[in-house]
Amino acid sequence: MKIFKFVLSLILAIGIFYALNTKFGQIPPLGKFLSPNQGVWQNEITEGEEKAYEINGLSAPVQIHYDDHLIPHIFAQNNTDLYRAQGYVTAQNRLWQLEFQTHASAGRLSEIVGNAALEYDRGQRRKGMVYGAERALENMKKDSEMLGYLEAYRDGINSYIESLSPANYPVEYKLLDYKPEPWTMKKTALLLMYMTDMLAGRDSDLEFTNFVNKYGKERFDFLFPDFFDVNDPIIPKERDWSSWEVSVPEVPASEYMLDSIQKVMEKPHPDNGSNNWAVGPEKSYSGNPILANDPHLQLNLPSIWYVMQLATPEKNTFGATLPGALGIVIGFNNHISWGVTNATRDVKDWFKVKFKDENKDEYWHDDQWKSTTKRVEEIGIRGEATYYDTVVYTHHGPVSYDDTFKGNEEKMGYAMQWTGHLGGNNQRTLIELNAAKNYDEYKEALVHFLAPAQNFIFSSREGDIALWIQGRFPNKWEGQGKFLLDGSNPEHDWQGWIPQEHNAHIKNPERGFVSSANQHPVDESYPYYVFNDGYEMYRNRVINNFFRSKNKFTIQDFKDLHSNNYNLKAAELLPHMLEVMPKEELSKEELAYLEEAGKWNFYNEIDSKGASIWEAWWTRLNRMVWDEVRDSQEAIDAPFVYQTIYLLKNYPDDPFMDIASTPEVETANDLFLASFKEAVKDLNTWKSGLGDYQWGDVKATYAGHLLQALPAFSRFNIPIGGNSGIVNATSKNHGASWRMIVEMSDPPKAFGVYPGGQSGNPGSKFYDDLVDIWAAGEYLELNFMQSAEDQTGVSFTQTLNPKQ
Repeated sequence: MKIFKFVLSLILAIGIFYALNTKFGQIPPLGKFLSPNQGVWQNEITEGEEKAYEINGLSAPVQIHYDDHLIPHIFAQNNTDLYRAQGYVTAQNRLWQLEFQTHASAGRLSEIVGNAALEYDRGQRRKGMVYGAERALENMKKDSEMLGYLEAYRDGINSYIESLSPANYPVEYKLLDYKPEPWTMKKTALLLMYMTDMLAGRDSDLEFTNFVNKYGKERFDFLFPDFFDVNDPIIPKERDWSSWEVSVPEVPASEYMLDSIQKVMEKPHPDNGSNNWAVGPEKSYSGNPILANDPHLQLNLPSIWYVMQLATPEKNTFGATLPGALGIVIGFNNHISWGVTNATRDVKDWFKVKFKDENKDEYWHDDQWKSTTKRVEEIGIRGEATYYDTVVYTHHGPVSYDDTFKGNEEKMGYAMQWTGHLGGNNQRTLIELNAAKNYDEYKEALVHFLAPAQNFIFSSREGDIALWIQGRFPNKWEGQGKFLLDGSNPEHDWQGWIPQEHNAHIKNPERGFVSSANQHPVDESYPYYVFNDGYEMYRNRVINNFFRSKNKFTIQDFKDLHSNNYNLKAAELLPHMLEVMPKEELSKEELAYLEEAGKWNFYNEIDSKGASIWEAWWTRLNRMVWDEVRDSQEAIDAPFVYQTIYLLKNYPDDPFMDIASTPEVETANDLFLASFKEAVKDLNTWKSGLGDYQWGDVKATYAGHLLQALPAFSRFNIPIGGNSGIVNATSKNHGASWRMIVEMSDPPKAFGVYPGGQSGNPGSKFYDDLVDIWAAGEYLELNFMQSAEDQTGVSFTQTLNPKQ
């Protein structure tokens, strides 16, 4: 991007800020913003300068080789220098993102954008985000080695911040008219808490309680079963658990409370999830294990990931990092590779709390009044007085809802118990994985990881493959946590924990592969209670069937699977819809669309018209089936997609098929017809606006700037197929945020790509240079240098020297 795009960006950004200033506060001082000495013009840069920097605290020089996509390969003499350099380099390329995400985690956006963010900030404080980060930091500080690394990372970031003048601040600081503040170790804990919240799973306790309250327990159990008939779990069904000595709490007489709450806090994106898989030597074309991962998150610029190589004489690691956290999160070294997907385990429960009076100093539990604790949350608001919000805590956790925030009863509150508040040492897990050499060291590294629940997949050069469903999981009685719990009843408290050794896992299964795609983790034989959150029933079956389809797999097979656009959901319902459709009730135009749908091969390719018809039809149909739920004044979740389709095919006369707003009594077949007619209207609208209705144009995938209001800093109409529920789970603004494939050869052969670029500066050619590569289903062959002397693929080199 050169000066033309910056002028365009400037004009559009100012217009957006003016039009939406009620959301983002005042327009930045234009004199400062346009100043030739320190304004936006200073942000047009060209990376590639061979340069040496001096920073405090280094014990020896650190070499940083950059390749032609600005990926840094950092070579240090020890871990402390390595993480100091990682902090410096990350800040050099992603400073604004680094800091903005921790402001969002901490509930501090009002300081930057004003009163419009107050409700969000209050929600973050009432979720206990800062509380959880503080507990995590306490644990990390007890680990003297980790404390030293955290301090080094912090100091590396601050060395870069201290080197800046206002002229060099990233453009977002200029647009919003504020400046970076010093990094702290607490900010690293907040970044990890941000990810824990993002991947916390589908918490629906209150919504399910409202459903039971309105429709009854029998209807709930039918619509939300614990297991589906075609369950293909993460841990293969043949896994034998019989050797374990297991104790599970008994179900109390009263399992849940009938209560209702109208409003709940905003939750993480419903499609947050991932795919990962690995094949062992016997299913690999080369005899080397091969592993793949693609985490599905919101598509943002700058990307959530920052790719780098981190090497010392003792270890050499490559992969995706999270700006703000130490080490590689998803990656490989010379001995192992690993990846993660969201385990979607229920680790967040809600308890109804009765206070003694309006002061909330005491609450009723176990037949006695017990003392609460209180945190006074101080929320700074730009241009206004500070807002003080008192959050009450019980032994369960923060009272997120009460009469002062989304509640509806004076002496009642709703307390959240969440493993995210336990304060683990996830950084220790990452640091140990970075250096691990075999299955035992991988297994030992996972012990420190408490939340969020993740499916850690593994492969090694020794030929092992494995998968652990890792986290700290409450040992629940059957049904515990589905609904609102009684905060006064000690039998409703979490009774203990599933032992680490009893976390579901598998090593070298007979089938020759391991995989996860956020589906149910186990089958009915697993001895502990695991609630079915119904999140995923399609991607996992496509993946597992693929690996059952033949004996050997290549790197190209893995690439093809990452980009697989087969729509199993449509394949299981659309033929039935076409079969029962009363064609005599369709117009000529509608019949033409129906004929097009009938020719579709169930792949959501870019140029597919059938995919557009299906997506329009399914969207309208799903809304019609659950109109009572979606129009409810209370917070209620609609049943899972798989069960919705099961209902449509097998119970066409179910009362939910009736549209509440019409006098007629509709059946599923009536809904197929009515929703198709509405879908045709949508298709005609798309056709009118786009000139056609091919799926890629209709979906119009984009990667938006983190501020969500800067179109000039975003990428629109990215040509890529797929959709939610498809292995290529790329929807409008969500999808594979990092694709990685690693063959454990000697040295490993690896490929990776993500929809963004290494630089956080919109004025850099490296801001979004990987987007088109990613969209085309192509990869970078990752240049895994084996020493600092290896100059293969090096574009330029920088050196960090100890400050004299």
